[in-house]
Amino acid sequence: MSTRDVAPPLSLDQQLAEGLQALERDCLLRSLRSVARRRGAELLVDGVSVVDFATNDYLGLASDVRVAAAISEAAWEAGAGAGGARLICGNHPLHEELEREIAHFKGTEAALLFSSGYAANLGAIPALAERGDMIYSDALNHASLIDGCRLSRAKTRIFPHGEMDVLEAMLRADRGNFRRRWIMVEGVFSMDGDLAPLDWLVEIARRHRALIYLDDAHGTGVLGAGGRGAAEHWGVEAEIEVVMGTLGKALGTVGAFVAGSSALREWLLNRARSGVFTTGTPPAFAAGTLAALRICTTEPERRERLWANVHRLCDGLRSLGRETDAQGAVGHIVPVLVGGTEPTMRVGAALRDRGFLVGAVRPPTVPAGTSRLRITVSAAHTPQQIDEFLDALSETVPGVQP
Repeated sequence: MSTRDVAPPLSLDQQLAEGLQALERDCLLRSLRSVARRRGAELLVDGVSVVDFATNDYLGLASDVRVAAAISEAAWEAGAGAGGARLICGNHPLHEELEREIAHFKGTEAALLFSSGYAANLGAIPALAERGDMIYSDALNHASLIDGCRLSRAKTRIFPHGEMDVLEAMLRADRGNFRRRWIMVEGVFSMDGDLAPLDWLVEIARRHRALIYLDDAHGTGVLGAGGRGAAEHWGVEAEIEVVMGTLGKALGTVGAFVAGSSALREWLLNRARSGVFTTGTPPAFAAGTLAALRICTTEPERRERLWANVHRLCDGLRSLGRETDAQGAVGHIVPVLVGGTEPTMRVGAALRDRGFLVGAVRPPTVPAGTSRLRITVSAAHTPQQIDEFLDALSETVPGVQP
């Protein structure tokens, strides 16, 4: 065959265009929407006012004027950015003050800031789980935990979601074969809203001399009498070696942390590549987070409003004949399964037309065939907004009828 008969290779843009067309054909194409003017639970989305049931702003702090004022005031003194990696010239006293406050809040010796929860998991897990170690990871763990495991040099075994008996059987079978063994779970699973049974998990870990890495992104600020998270909820705060939490969810700002012992902090400061080799977070946002953390700890009525809203929503769903679709869900993340990607997107669009923004979640975020509405509840919602949302759900979601 002559080289003249060989079709020229597609350019990169042509290949990407074909890939995008395939995503669109499968209802998996994603795009950005313009979100502005957050006022409580209301947003402007592409210029249209909607009530936000897709938010991670569980305590309504993202629009709190005290948090915004703290950021603004600190920016005048500290500037817009950190100016460098923290180990070079980007470490500000506000960073250190926030780390001390987080450690006090979480009941640990120390804490270390990261730019995001994803960066925290991608840095901390490979720094802690090394060649000769084994990781046991829940099948529904967040993508950042999955990627952190992949970047580590440890072997990884996946156990079925929440099945502690299977996990214990794995630990028993692997006894004596690895230097360190890590169990990695989310405190609140981000797409299903259910809790890892940390009381049971701690017992298993102690029996088999395993260590626990807890991603508490969706529990921090929400669970426990003091809002300290999933470990407080289960009464096992002193039993967990590593806790990661985010600042951009219940605390309403940006960034993340890993909390634990002083030795853990110093090790990650030196070995977590996503922290060592990146510019420090803006000091002004550390000031804003300090304000948010103090509000979280001194205004428990925010959590009381959140749980009152959770109960109102879940009671309303039950009155419509719809139980929440995750066993063990605590309520501030409520999955309503639809199934296929196209009907899920259609329902999400219909709800938006009714004035409600809801997460329409598709693969690869969730397994194929389990596309869903991911409804999230905030302390900022009013009872009237929840009731109107339930009315809209009853008219738009298959299987939810008045």
